[in-house]
Amino acid sequence: GKNFVERFIPQENQSSVGDVLQKALSGRETANFSLPLLSKHGTRYTVLLNATTRRDGKGEVTGVVGVGQDITELNQVMAESKRVADDLMRLIETANAPIFGIDTSFNVTEWNA
Repeated sequence: GKNFVERFIPQENQSSVGDVLQKALSGRETANFSLPLLSKHGTRYTVLLNATTRRDGKGEVTGVVGVGQDITELNQVMAESKRVADDLMRLIETANAPIFGIDTSFNVTEWNA
């Protein structure tokens, strides 16, 4: 087989991913570790990884089981939502007219003046 870290992890992230996998080999599992992953065709994904120690019937460590969830699209949607929110905030702060928001009890929640 091919070395997972060398083949599927970008160079700048190999050390941190290697550390997570080494910890799993030592019996220390890692949950929800975000890492960039390259497909065999070179496409870059962001994966949320859980790394668990793999053991045989005698309890001896035989490797690591990695379970990942592709969060690439989720990260893109979150980044776009933040960009839109930032744009709206800048618009409100720089508008030449009063812009305000109120809650259901008519309390002011936003005000640019």
